[in-house]
Amino acid sequence: MTFNPNARLDPGQITDRRGMGGAGGIAVGGGGIGLLLLLAYVLLGGDPGALGGGAGLDPGAVQGPGSSAIASDCKTGQDANTRDDCRVLGYVNSIQAYWNSEFNAAGEQYSPVDTVLFSGATSSGCGTASSSTGPFYCPPDQLVYLDLGFFQELRTRFGATGGSLAQGYVLAHEYGHHVQDMLGILGKYGSSTGAQGTSVRTELQADCFAGVWANHAQSTGYLEAITDQQIADAMNAAAAVGDDRIQKATQGQVDPDSWTHGSSAQRQKWFTTGYESGDPSACDTFNGAI
Repeated sequence: MTFNPNARLDPGQITDRRGMGGAGGIAVGGGGIGLLLLLAYVLLGGDPGALGGGAGLDPGAVQGPGSSAIASDCKTGQDANTRDDCRVLGYVNSIQAYWNSEFNAAGEQYSPVDTVLFSGATSSGCGTASSSTGPFYCPPDQLVYLDLGFFQELRTRFGATGGSLAQGYVLAHEYGHHVQDMLGILGKYGSSTGAQGTSVRTELQADCFAGVWANHAQSTGYLEAITDQQIADAMNAAAAVGDDRIQKATQGQVDPDSWTHGSSAQRQKWFTTGYESGDPSACDTFNGAI
């Protein structure tokens, strides 16, 4: 996706912890879940703390100054067109500008939250955030966590084509969970697994909210009109992280009863629903078949 080169970016919506010393990670027992399965569990919304065995950050690690140059280097949409960290900032600004306007139109107040950029590992209210967990929204501290290296993982390990809007989809999905949190939806229905379970329904609604943002992205002033190719990139990313596709790649078979995020087809369907309707009310995944 191309940013409006004249758009002014707000660096206050990014907390940059890159370059800060840290150690530890999430230790997963029970037969050793590989990186892909670990990512599948927490990818785009899972709670890494729920996996157990988290070592947390080494309390003796040296916490040096962050490597942030975002405030000085990420000022305009043109910067977002050339640098990954500036692009993340641009997406965060656009996504939150949309939800702020949507909440205002409904007579409500949206509470903006930061995205925490880190490298390696960092602490979160949900336990240790590490490069292997993938991006996630943490309800206890209301922050989104992201290691920029994930976008390379999305291409090399999950087979996604990549592209700028694929990154926008990932971030918009996580902020979809923040919207659910604000609306009292997140956790309201429990977390039962399975193709029609509440965990999948929660994730698919976040996918749908991501599509709603994409519909309105240009109107936020940060982005230019979305192209068909960019939508194809977002759809490809949604398919790449479908439970069925990941299970087939890592286990050699598909078990719908254990799904937590939805199949490739489900994820594409609900992103499309949000994008084509542009209406958050079209994202009711908790009633009827999905």
